[in-house]
Amino acid sequence: MKSLTLAELDTLSAVDIKTVDPEQLVDIRDISIHTELPREERVLDFIRQIRNPYCFRHGKIVVKIGFSEAAKETTMEEQFESYLRTL
Repeated sequence: MKSLTLAELDTLSAVDIKTVDPEQLVDIRDISIHTELPREERVLDFIRQIRNPYCFRHGKIVVKIGFSEAAKETTMEEQFESYLRTL
C-alpha cells in the first residue's frame, strides 16, 4: 500500500461525524495488528484495514479522532508531560 498524501489525509480527517453513514465505517474491533511487521509497515497495514484512521466505529458508536493545532508543533511526549502536569 502506498502512503497517503497530505490532501488525502485532510479529506479523511474532514469527515463529518454527524452525516457519515456508520455502516460505511470499519469497526475497529475487526482490525488485526500484525506485530511481526516493522513499524512503518504495521502503520500502513492498520490504515489499509481501517480505511479512515480519523473516523471509524466501535460497535454502534462512531468515533472521530482529531488533533489540536498545538499538537502539530510538539511531540507526543511533550503533550503527555503537559497532560500529566494538569493532574
